[in-house]
Amino acid sequence: MSTRPRITFDSQGRCNACQWAEEKKTLDWSKRKSELSKILDEFRSTDGAFDCVVPVSGGKDGSYVAYQLKHVYGMHPLAITVTPALTLELGNQNLKNFIASGYDHIQINPAGDVLQALNKFGFIHKGFPYFGWLMAIKTAPLKMAAKLGISIIFYAEEGETEYGGSTALKDVPFYDIGFIRDVYFEGGQDLVFKESGLGDDALAFFRFPTKNEIGNNQLKITHWSYFENWDPYRNYLVAKENCGLVESADTNSGTFTNFAQNDQALYSLHAYMMYLKFGFGRATQDAGIEIRRGAMSREQAINLVRLYDGSYPENFVELYLDYYQMSRTEFDSVIDKWVNPDLFKKENGRWKPTFTIK
Repeated sequence: MSTRPRITFDSQGRCNACQWAEEKKTLDWSKRKSELSKILDEFRSTDGAFDCVVPVSGGKDGSYVAYQLKHVYGMHPLAITVTPALTLELGNQNLKNFIASGYDHIQINPAGDVLQALNKFGFIHKGFPYFGWLMAIKTAPLKMAAKLGISIIFYAEEGETEYGGSTALKDVPFYDIGFIRDVYFEGGQDLVFKESGLGDDALAFFRFPTKNEIGNNQLKITHWSYFENWDPYRNYLVAKENCGLVESADTNSGTFTNFAQNDQALYSLHAYMMYLKFGFGRATQDAGIEIRRGAMSREQAINLVRLYDGSYPENFVELYLDYYQMSRTEFDSVIDKWVNPDLFKKENGRWKPTFTIK
């Protein structure tokens, strides 16, 4: 049974993420590197002006992309951060370290009450605890690029292709706002706006730039993972050495790794709900990445998934209740309604899997 949205399997039972991992081994990356060089030559400024935008959190992937653009390709990137709700101290420090390592940077802070309202609506009605922030990281950098006349935006990896979703962008370098609306937002943006009751004046950072705002600017949107064989662990090592990235002292909630998603507390809730909705959590995602890059056997991965996947983010619960302004009963009822009953049953107040990882 397939539970991940947009995942597909071949006749051998291999998901499209694994198929893509095999395809990458024989892909002629030199052609894509040449393609990248031509694109950058077209947009590179000669007077030091910003010539590309890189959305960053201070984590490994955005830091890696910014480093490559500035130090390998001689571009002049403007790094942009959209501040999430419930930031973590380590994430804040990593962002400071990234900026201090030599990057021009703009930090966008959407109004807290608006972000909270959109996140809460997403949590209740979409089972997505930070849907408001998800929208903002796809809209606000584009609006800023349009305002500043910067024509190209480099996001890090194309998660649909890399991790088992839509393969529409596998061989396509650029995509448009319509793709973001339909796939990344799953058609939910207009619904959230309509049902939130928020006025247009409150949603500026959550809307895409208009045609008038874009004007004659090309505004090309792409992912670095199209041009280079994507390796999250390599990104971590480069960011650690060159951008001041610091990993967590302990493993992150729900997984065995400690060097990713250290910027916001709501990610742990997202990972837990993903597990209850689809039957796989953060440990499964991380194990799949390690297997595909040849760093872990399937047997090792299974043991780690059994040990870590689906951990309840107990240490953040009081923070969540205060943020969403909910009682524990209200909070638990939202989680309960998003559980896949074919995969889980409740025992002693906690959801337990009815399936076995093997």
